[in-house]
Formats: sequence, C-alpha cells, structure tokens
Amino acid sequence: MTPAEVFGGRTAVITGASAGIGAGFARHAASLGMKLVLADIAADRLAAFADELRAGGAEVEDVVTDVCDPASVEALAERAYARFGTVDLLLNNAGIMAMGYSWEIPAERWDAALRVNVGGYVNGIRAFVPRLLAQGGKAWVVNVSSVGGFLPSPLMAPYSVTKFGALALSESLAYELQMKGSEIQVSVVFPDSVRSEIFRAAGPDAETRPEVAGFNAQLQARADTEGISPEEHARRCFEQIAAGRYWVLPQPEMVEAALQPRTDMILGRVNPTLRVEV
Repeated sequence: MTPAEVFGGRTAVITGASAGIGAGFARHAASLGMKLVLADIAADRLAAFADELRAGGAEVEDVVTDVCDPASVEALAERAYARFGTVDLLLNNAGIMAMGYSWEIPAERWDAALRVNVGGYVNGIRAFVPRLLAQGGKAWVVNVSSVGGFLPSPLMAPYSVTKFGALALSESLAYELQMKGSEIQVSVVFPDSVRSEIFRAAGPDAETRPEVAGFNAQLQARADTEGISPEEHARRCFEQIAAGRYWVLPQPEMVEAALQPRTDMILGRVNPTLRVEV
C-alpha cells in the first residue's frame, strides 16, 4: 500500500512542528490527506504555519505545547481527541541542540537538552500510548533520533546523549508493545543532513571558543549545501513507516558508510580515536 492509502484520513500529532524537520513532516502528512495536530512552544510561528496549511485545505489543530511539561503534553492529547476523536500517529520530533565541550556547556543547557530531547518523548509516550492502546487497532509511534544516535560526536555531547536515548526508548517501547500484543507500530527515524536552522540556533553556545564555532559553522554549511529538504526527508520517512519498518533511514548511504567501522571498533574493543577535523 502507498503512504496515502495507509495514512490518508488518519490523524497525526507532531511535536516541534512549526519549523525544520517537523514542518516537513506536517506538510507531507497534509499532502497524504492526514488530519493534523501540530504542537510547538513557539506560539506565533506555530499559528502562522497552521494558517498556511489550512489555506492549502488541511484540517489542522495547533496547540502551543511545552513538551518538557507532562501536564502540557496531556493537554495536547486532550485537545487532539476532542477535535478529531482519535489519534493514529504520534510523531515525537521536538528537539534542541547544545554545542561545546561537555564540561563547559552550562548546566541549564544540559538540563534543557535532556528535558526536551528525552523527556519530551517520554511525556508524549505517557500521554498518548495509553489512549492508543484503549482505542485498539493499528497506530504508530514515531520517534526522531539522528545519525547522532548511532555515532557520538565531539562538541555536541548533549545531542549525542539524547539521541542515543531516543533510540533506547524506542526499542524498549517496541518490545513492551509486543508484550501487550498491540498493533501499535514503533518506528525510529535517523536523519543525517537535512536543510534546517538547528545549528544556527545553537550559535550562542558556539561563540565561546573558535573551534566550537568552526565546528558549528561546518555542520550548518553541510546541511545547507548537501542536506535534503525537510519535505523530501518526510516523504522518504513516510514511505518506510508505511512499509512497516522500525529502522527508518531516509539517507541510508550516510549511516551505512559509518556504522560498519563503528561496529568493528566496538567488537574489536578499539579505543575511540578522533577521525574528523574540528
């Protein structure tokens, strides 16, 4: 079945939906005929984006949401069910970046990364999975990790830690839903380079040391010149999710080139060695 046949007419909840990868997911979901519940903490940007999609004919409920706050995510779930009566797909996407030496990144930035990138996903699962189980039938929980969920990087430890966490959380959830005999499918997405502003948004942290600023600029330049669009990223993801895949690799060549050497390093008990210039 095509993604439109699988998802058309169903309801998707997307966090971090007003920009970047999240906006790409929302636009593509709308093109498949999905009803949308869009969540973001950036109220004005979210409202403008929701209006743009409505102007294109999409059914959209926009809900200002702090994914770090369990009560806020619970309120999101209540709004979603009040508007559309059911939810079929939860897409945990909201995330932030923090760059710098791990011992120099301020405690509040570490805390924010953990609360958004992991805690936000936990809050989404806690709010929606009981409802998905109660309604029964086919549904999807999709968590966005990163190639950073496979490959730790210097100067972005909070991101690496939390994206590893998103992978661990997803796999644990998949096993648990299998134990329940549920039809809920878990998928975890591993973006590589996608055109977005995530590294520019990390700029304030990157100004403290020249090597950090340079690494940040290098990653943003790669995203700008080599990254796929958020919409193309979403198209590839929805195709794989519709096909029933847990491992969703929109740019498999990027992961495969690095994953085998890393696996060999682990199995060979080889000490980590810096292999990139920063």
